[in-house]
Amino acid sequence: MDIRVVACDIFGTTVDWYTGVADQVAQLLPNVDAGDFAERWRDRYIPSMNRVRSGERDWAYLDTLHRESLDDLLRELDVEADDETRDRLVLAWHRLPAWPDSVSGLARLRAKHVTATLSNGGVALLTHLVKAAALPFDCVLSAELAHAYKPDAAVYQTAAALLDVQPEQILMVAAHKWDLVGARKAGLRTAFLSRPLEKGPNKQADQAADVDCDLYADSFLNLAAQLE
Repeated sequence: MDIRVVACDIFGTTVDWYTGVADQVAQLLPNVDAGDFAERWRDRYIPSMNRVRSGERDWAYLDTLHRESLDDLLRELDVEADDETRDRLVLAWHRLPAWPDSVSGLARLRAKHVTATLSNGGVALLTHLVKAAALPFDCVLSAELAHAYKPDAAVYQTAAALLDVQPEQILMVAAHKWDLVGARKAGLRTAFLSRPLEKGPNKQADQAADVDCDLYADSFLNLAAQLE
């Protein structure tokens, strides 16, 4: 494989969204089950993007979709929260802890490859998240740049065009089967990165046995060793 770019999914693959969101929910909504709230909010993630992908609603970046899902969840649970609290909850997705191997593993990958985010998060969200978690990416690429959401081919193809490489020169790294299937259909190389706690302690994460891709790794450090 002639890999020039290592493009990484962020939520769940590079950072621990469950712990990060649940911890901030616990601070802002002390009377709710923070872990359950985080899971329910995340469950609305793909359906909200599918409404954009299907044309049911106009394009909106992820912060807007997160706010709409949050408002819906608060109504469902009959939880009161003022606008300032809701705004702060949406910004919780901008500040999430990196998995223990992410910083060192990405630094090792960056020594020989361009490293880039390739996430459904918006540009501002990803910039804030990368800075807060000190993640060593060379650039921030977002679905927002294509006005589409993964797994639409336009997101992966836009990344290749912006970095002036062929699709097959990008290795898409993700802990999610659906992301890797989309990347593979768009012509990218793919690597499954196992994250057993990606969906939190109560749900089973995607398994390597269920994913057809070029490489399999259990950490960014392991992936870097394979590419070396």
